[in-house]
Amino acid sequence: MPDPRFSRDVENLIAELRGLPTDLSRSKLRQTRGLGDVVEQLLHKYRIGMATPEDAIRQAWHEIVGEGNATFCHPLRIDRERTLVIGVSNPVVRQELLFHKATILQRIRAIPAAHHITDVAIRTG
Repeated sequence: MPDPRFSRDVENLIAELRGLPTDLSRSKLRQTRGLGDVVEQLLHKYRIGMATPEDAIRQAWHEIVGEGNATFCHPLRIDRERTLVIGVSNPVVRQELLFHKATILQRIRAIPAAHHITDVAIRTG
């Protein structure tokens, strides 16, 4: 079934013939969509309700950095989809994590959801 609406040019021509103001906006007329489709698209786009790599890393955090270091550091975020940023509250623990950076990265990459992580950045604060 064809769209019953006219193009903006035709609408403006009709408005001019009627003596009404023309529509000079740059907005586009779009088809309406059902709310269910929009909500489903947003859930998928923002991964709401889905397991994220950050969640998988947080669950295995004690095994990744060890029991002693886990209380003084935590994963903050994943930058550019490949670098895990770790926040550390103690400079001694930061140095310890730097010594074991390769091992930590290997343990992170062993997690199926975080196999794409290629680097670890350690931030104090």
